[in-house]
Amino acid sequence: MPTSTWFRLNVAKRERVLEVAMREFGEHGYSTGSLNTIAREAGIAKGSLFQYFSDKLEFFAFVCDEASRRIREEMERRIARVDFDQSFDEWLFDVLCDWTEYMADHPLERAVTAATNFELDNSVRSVVRDTANQHYLQVIHPTLELWKAEGGIREDADLQVLATMILTLLPFLALAPYYDGLDPIHDLRGRTPAEQRPVVRQLVAGFRPMFAPEK
Repeated sequence: MPTSTWFRLNVAKRERVLEVAMREFGEHGYSTGSLNTIAREAGIAKGSLFQYFSDKLEFFAFVCDEASRRIREEMERRIARVDFDQSFDEWLFDVLCDWTEYMADHPLERAVTAATNFELDNSVRSVVRDTANQHYLQVIHPTLELWKAEGGIREDADLQVLATMILTLLPFLALAPYYDGLDPIHDLRGRTPAEQRPVVRQLVAGFRPMFAPEK
């Protein structure tokens, strides 16, 4: 949790520090991300960072939490615009396509998402992944419950398993088009969101038997 000094900074300065930190940690991760670089590019003294946060890990965790919050809030807005008067699989396809478009258009948030997933230090990764997962599950769990109540997901479907599948799919779709070695099957590397759509449809169809109502 940042100190009260952080919250007393003017908004523009906080945003500048946060943007620089997202870029540095997103490119280099926690272990090799440089506080010196962040301070220099944000135009502040390095010592000021320790007036805002107790240590580097707290700073990194805050950056990851802010990135996850931004992603969640924007996806909530996008999801609210997706047509609910269609089947769940078509709705999910539309939402996942929105997700791939968001990640294509927001390289900083995408880079921090990569940093949270690729961090080698298990103790650090567990902190930032737990936070990111909670942001995602705030949307996934109630949405699945709503679809089940409306009959779009069959009564005996295991929502925990379905949530696990979606939670696993999100970082895959966010990162596989931009980082080498993540997708040896669908060849998403380098594909635009429009080019990813057939793969998204294939993936949704693949676990459709888990939830589709019986005709």
